[in-house]
Order: sequence, then C-alpha cells, then structure tokens
Amino acid sequence: MKPTLPAPDHPPRVVAHRGASGTAPENTLAAFRAAAAVGTRWLEFDVTLLGDGTPVIHHDATLDRTTNRTGPLSALSAADLSGIDAGSHFDARFAGEPLPTLEDTLDFICAEKLQANIELKPHGAPGNTARAVVGLLGARPRAPAHVTISSFDHDALAVVRRLAPALPIALLYKTLPPGWQEKAASLGAEAVHLAASNTDAAAVEAAHAAGLALRCYTVNDPAEAARLGACKVDAIFTDYPERFLADPAWGSSAAMG
Repeated sequence: MKPTLPAPDHPPRVVAHRGASGTAPENTLAAFRAAAAVGTRWLEFDVTLLGDGTPVIHHDATLDRTTNRTGPLSALSAADLSGIDAGSHFDARFAGEPLPTLEDTLDFICAEKLQANIELKPHGAPGNTARAVVGLLGARPRAPAHVTISSFDHDALAVVRRLAPALPIALLYKTLPPGWQEKAASLGAEAVHLAASNTDAAAVEAAHAAGLALRCYTVNDPAEAARLGACKVDAIFTDYPERFLADPAWGSSAAMG
C-alpha cells in the first residue's frame, strides 16, 4: 500500500537554507526556530541516515565539520545521539545544541505550521534514504501541509517517485546538463533547483517552458537576488531569510502556508 503523504500547497518564494544558517548553526532546531522567528514559512534541510537507519538532519557523511565528534554517521545509532554537540562550532551560545532527527524536525514544523524542502543526502545509499524518509512521512498522524523532496542523487528521487507518485520532487543541479528536461519529465519533477551563479533568464525560460519551477541556491546578496528576480526565478534559498522577507519582490508570498 502506498503511504499517505502531504498534498502540494502554495509554492515558496523565500526558503531558509538549512534553517536560518547565517545566524544559527545549520541543520539544527535552533536554526529552524530562528527562521520561524523572522517569519519564514519554508525550511530547507538535509537528511541522511545513521547506521541503524535513523534519518537525521545533517549535510555531511561525517560528524567532523559541524559537531564536537568525528567519524562517519554510518557508524552511529540513535542511541549515540546523546552528547553530540552540533552548536558550539558555530558559537558558544549554541553549546549543546543536539543533532536533530527527522522526526523531531517534523514535530517542530507541524507545531509551527511550516513547510519543508527535504534534501536527500544518501551518501551511497539512495534507496535506503528515500525509503526511510517517505516511510516516516507516510507513517505520521500529522505531516506538514507541503513537503518537496530534492536531491542531487537522482536515483534517490526515482525511489521516491516509485513509492510516492504524488509527492513533489525537485532535481538539484549546479549547472544544467544536456537532457535535464527529459530527466525531469521521467521523474515527474515539479522543479529544478540550480546554483544561483549558473542561473540566467534563458535557464528560467527553459524551465518554465518545460512546466517546471526554477529555484536558486544559495542567495545571500540582495544584488544577486535582484538579478535573479529580474530573470523571473521562482524562489531563492538563503542563509539569511530576514534579508528578503521584507522585500516586496520576495516576501509577498513567503508567508503562505
């Protein structure tokens, strides 16, 4: 039986990249709270698996860059999460900030009535990661009103599409390769997410002609945001959502949800 999953809702305009990761440690509940506090309605965050299959909010394959621990996540189980400090690397004010699970994060999103862009970071296990995320979404009594699943790993997205035919997915690219429209069509994607530096009006026009939204990452400079707005980009991912939510060019639909 296919899991029951969130239906599409209003599209985002400003998306907090790994939460408000310019002012709080990335991919933590502190960053998600900071994003919500300035009025962001859409959060983007990364999901990978521990060795026991627990989905956690983390970008890298190892703990080294953003926690007080070292080594691969694949060597951990849920019981090992206690004592991992994912905040001190950013600032002493965030000492003790935990590495959150996907379940903890969905609880927060539902309580705050936020929307989610979940980026899959399979780190070599695309099927397992996709199945864990879709399974958790489908098993919850409450889920966000809208979830989009994105990834650079299109094998993971193919698994998502088989398990959840109606769940919105977005293909992540640094630059658009030959055949990207065909790939998007084969996966039933609703959007492409593209590096801002490789986005121009022609790319946006091509995406729109293919029936796809085009959203750009990671946009922190207002001048770059203005350029992308002139190109008619559909949304931006930013570490500093507060810089854009007050701008009528971006903030007018950011509070949808």
